[in-house]
Amino acid sequence: MSDAQSTESLKSILIDEDSLAAASRDQEQERQVAIFDLLDGNYFEPAEAQGGPYDLKLSLIENRLAFDIAGPRTERGGYERRHLLSLSPFRGVIKDYFMICDSYYSAIRNSTPQQIEALDMGRRGLHNEGSNLLRERLEGKVKTDLDTARRLFTLICALHWRG
Repeated sequence: MSDAQSTESLKSILIDEDSLAAASRDQEQERQVAIFDLLDGNYFEPAEAQGGPYDLKLSLIENRLAFDIAGPRTERGGYERRHLLSLSPFRGVIKDYFMICDSYYSAIRNSTPQQIEALDMGRRGLHNEGSNLLRERLEGKVKTDLDTARRLFTLICALHWRG
C-alpha cells in the first residue's frame, strides 16, 4: 500500500445496529464480506481533511443516510464531519437490486448455470449503478474509487430497508 492509499483510507467501519434491517444469512454474509474487503483495501478521501486513515459510522437519521467520518487527532484538532444523504435517489436501484438478489439466491439452489450467470450479470450491473450513484451523491464531500463505492453500496443496502 502506498502512503497516499494508507492515509486516504478507512481504518474502521461501524454500522449503527439500530439502523440495520433484519438480514437473511446470505445478506449478512454479503455485509460481512463487504466490511472485510473495505478494510482490506479502499480509497476514501474526505474533502478538506488533512489525511487519514478515517473511521466511518453509517446510520439512518430521519430517513437520511448519515456518514459520520472521523480522522486522526493532531495538535490542531481532528477531522470530524457528518454528511447526510437523501435516500430517495437510491430507493429504485436498491429495490431492484434486492429483487434480483432474491432471484439470484433462489437460482443458486435450483437453476441452470446459464440462468444463474444471467442473474449474476444483472445483479452486478445494478450494483455498479448504485455504486456510481453513491459516488455522484458524495461529489464534493468524499472521493472514493469504484471498488470502495461498491462495498459501501452493499452496506447502504443493509441499512436501507429499516428506514
